[in-house]
Formats: sequence, C-alpha cells, structure tokens
Amino acid sequence: MGKTITVSYYGTPCYKIELQKDFQLLPAKLKELGYGTNRACIVTDTVVGKFYLEEVTALLSPMFTQCTSFIFEEGESSKNTDTVGSLYDHLIQNSFDRKDVLIALGGGVTGDLTGFAAATYLRGIDFVQVPTSLLAQTDSSIGGKTGVDFLQYKNMVGAFYMPKLVYMNISTLKTLPGRQFSSGTAELIKHGFIKDKEYTDFIQTHRNAILSQDYQAMEEMIYRSCLVKRDVVEKDPKEKGERALLNFGHTIGHAIEKLSDFTLSHGECVSLGMVSAGYISYQKGNITLEQLEGLKDILSGFGLPTSLEDFSHSPQDILAATKLDKKMESGKIKFVLLKSPGEAYLTKELTDSDLFEGICHIMKADSKCC
Repeated sequence: MGKTITVSYYGTPCYKIELQKDFQLLPAKLKELGYGTNRACIVTDTVVGKFYLEEVTALLSPMFTQCTSFIFEEGESSKNTDTVGSLYDHLIQNSFDRKDVLIALGGGVTGDLTGFAAATYLRGIDFVQVPTSLLAQTDSSIGGKTGVDFLQYKNMVGAFYMPKLVYMNISTLKTLPGRQFSSGTAELIKHGFIKDKEYTDFIQTHRNAILSQDYQAMEEMIYRSCLVKRDVVEKDPKEKGERALLNFGHTIGHAIEKLSDFTLSHGECVSLGMVSAGYISYQKGNITLEQLEGLKDILSGFGLPTSLEDFSHSPQDILAATKLDKKMESGKIKFVLLKSPGEAYLTKELTDSDLFEGICHIMKADSKCC
C-alpha cells in the first residue's frame, strides 16, 4: 500500500508525500485533491520522457479536459530562464489558467524548473512533484524550494512555492544509470550526518541491499530520508535558520559543480563538499580523524568521490567560486560544519584560510604552497 508522510507549512498540513511502487494510484491521489475538470501539463525532459511520459499521459488524460506535455533538453544547462520562458509560452498557447496544474515528471532540474514556472505563471498555479531520481525523491521535491540558474549563479532565481502533492514511484529508480543512482545517495548520507546518526548506520548496514535496489530497503531508506527533510523544512520553511543545515557540503560542492561545467554530477560535488566540510570540522576539533575517515568510507562505499585530483581548476579558483554562492550574507558565507556525526551547525566565522585548507584536502594539495 505504500507509505504516506504529511508535510505542514507554518503548522498547517500542506501536502502529502506518497511512496508507491508504480504510477497506478496517481490519478486517484490527484482526484482526492479535487482535480478532474482542469487542464494538466506534464513537464519532463528528453530522457525521462522516453521512459515514462506515455504511461503517465495515458493515466492522466481520462481525468483532465486537456493533458499536454512540455519536453525540454535533459541536463542542468536547461535549468534557466529561457526554458521557463518557453514553458510560459506553451501554457499561454494552450490557454492554461489558475485552475490548471503542472506535473513535474523527472529529476531535480525538472522539479525546480516546473515549481518556479508554477510560482510565477499568472502569479501562481498548482503543481505536483512526480520525482523519478533518487536525488529528487529524497531532497529537492520536498520543501517548496524552486528555482533556476542565472548566468554563472546556481539557483539564483527562485521562489518558495509548495507543491500540492509529491508522488514517488520508487520503481523508477531502476531505470537510473548507476552513476546517477550513486549521485543521489549523497543527499541521503547528508541527511544522516546532519540530523540522524541512526539513519546513517541504517544506510551503512543495508548498503548492499540499497545498491541492488531491494524494494523494502529502498522504501525504508527513502521514507526515513523524507522524514528528516520534512522535519527540517517544517521548522524553517523559508531557510531563515535551521533549514540551512541541509546545505552541508553544498557551498564548496556548488563551486566545484560550476567549475566542472556540470561534468561532475550534483551528488558527486556534494560528496566532495562534505569531505571538505568534514575536514574543516576535524581541524576545528569537532570530530575525530576516525569520524572523518568514517564519512569518507560511507561515501566511497556508495561510489561517490572523496578526492578531486587532476581537476582543471586550482584550489584558488574553487575558493573564488564559493564567493558567488547565494548563501553569502553581509559578505560572509553561511557554512555548515559538524559538531559530531548526526549533529551539524551553522557558522559565519570561517576564514578564507579555513575554506582553502578544506579545498586543498580534497585536492590532495598542500595548503601552505598551493
């Protein structure tokens, strides 16, 4: 029957997360929300669309007066205002109004882009998240953060805008390439290290079952990860404080991701960022060397990188790129460090030297001479 999690917004139940084994209950879940006499637009990319667009369209077409699709080129390079503009044009040409709904069918790029379009088209229409990647199912589809990249700035243009439903078909993960699946595990590991050591232990203990995509292990893993994300976003819906803990590994990770021209995946870059932040945490005396090595071990166990050698950019380049991070506040970076595995905290007190040492650690470079 699947699992259900309710997410509240400022204390009021807002939407449900449905964990299911297929798409069959999606029409029923949408009807429960009152849809059925509206238009729907399924937004997806060129890769996910080949796998699931026909099936989802066949399920939803009977319940909507019109069910259109908008397909964009797969990849982070499409996550921009130009693609959003093309989606606006599609909606206008098909006479979409505020009673209609967008369906985001795909990974994090699709969800972020669709959510931002929904937040801004006609000053806001409904949207539903149907995430098909591990990264999207456990992180980006939950919490209402939407947005697109602008020039060299990642997620610089966006809005907090809640979906009406998050419907996860866990079986879609079987069609993910191995590297993309591995990339998604970075956010799961992040959740454990910032909030729940027992969850980290679960991931480590069930690693083989997760990597082989045993359904029960996958369902429990995604469920527990969603609970962590739910609890954080409910306490801080608009990232005024605690929610920023979810950025563990992201400041340096985003800088590497951009400098790699997105040849490294988001999860791979977050993995590197977590190791870097973990090293700074060790240097500050918060965690032991053994705990730092434990972080590296669990990341490498899921096929994620823990060092960045033979990179085309220098540590100085990465440090400079962190200054473009949207989490800058009064000229200082809000950075997430570990107090211990399972407990994280925010600081604005790191120096460039601290960041530089963390970057040099993952690049196997001498911070005194690089």
